[in-house]
Amino acid sequence: MNNSVKKQEIIDAYMFRHATKVFDPTKKISEDDFEFILETGRLSPSSLGFEPLKFLVIQNMEIREKLKEVSFGGQGQLPTASHLVIFLARKDAKANSDYVQNLFKNVKMLPENIVADMTKAYENFQQFDFKLYESERALFDWASKQTYIALGNMLTAAALIGIDSCPMEGFNMDKVTEVLEHEGLLDSGKFGVSVMAAFGYRSKEPAHEKSRQSREKVVQWIN
Repeated sequence: MNNSVKKQEIIDAYMFRHATKVFDPTKKISEDDFEFILETGRLSPSSLGFEPLKFLVIQNMEIREKLKEVSFGGQGQLPTASHLVIFLARKDAKANSDYVQNLFKNVKMLPENIVADMTKAYENFQQFDFKLYESERALFDWASKQTYIALGNMLTAAALIGIDSCPMEGFNMDKVTEVLEHEGLLDSGKFGVSVMAAFGYRSKEPAHEKSRQSREKVVQWIN
C-alpha cells in the first residue's frame, strides 16, 4: 500500500467519525476489536512519559444507569453503547512521587543515577516551567491533558475499523465521582475523572455532513 492510499484511508476515517448520540444496542464490538482500541490508548504518548491515566471500561448496565442520571450529555449513549470508557487522570504524578519513581525504576528500568537526574529535571519542569505545583488542580488538569491524547487516538483507531464513538464531557464531575467511589471503582486520592467515551455502532446515519472551519481559519504559517 502506497502513502497516498494510506493517507486517503485515514482521511476517510476522519470523515466517517462523528459524535454518535445513539448506538444500535443489538450490535456489540468484538473482544479483539475493542482490545485493539484500548491498545492504541495504552500506547499513546504522554508528557514526560508519565502515563498518568487509567481506563475504566464500564459494561455493568446498573452502573451505567447511575451514571446516566448525572450525565446530561450521555442520555442516548450510555444505555446503547457497546462499550463505555471513563478516562481517569492521576492526581499524584509529581516527579518525586512513589508512582513516578516506580515507573522509572520498575517499568522503564532506569539506572539509579539516571533516575536521580531525571527526577530533578522533571521536578524543575513541573514546578517552574509549567507551574504545576501551584495547586492540586493544576497538576490534575495537566494529567487530564494526557488522557485526551489517548482519547483522540482511540477515536481514530475505532473509526479506522468502522466503529463509531462519542467523546463526552456532558456530566457532573462531582456526582460521577460519587458514583464511582460508591461502586469501589475510584480511589480519589490518586485519580480523578477526566472524560468519557462511548463506542459502538451507529443506529442511523448522521443528519448532516461533517462541517469544519476552512484550513485558512485554523492554520497560520510563519516562514
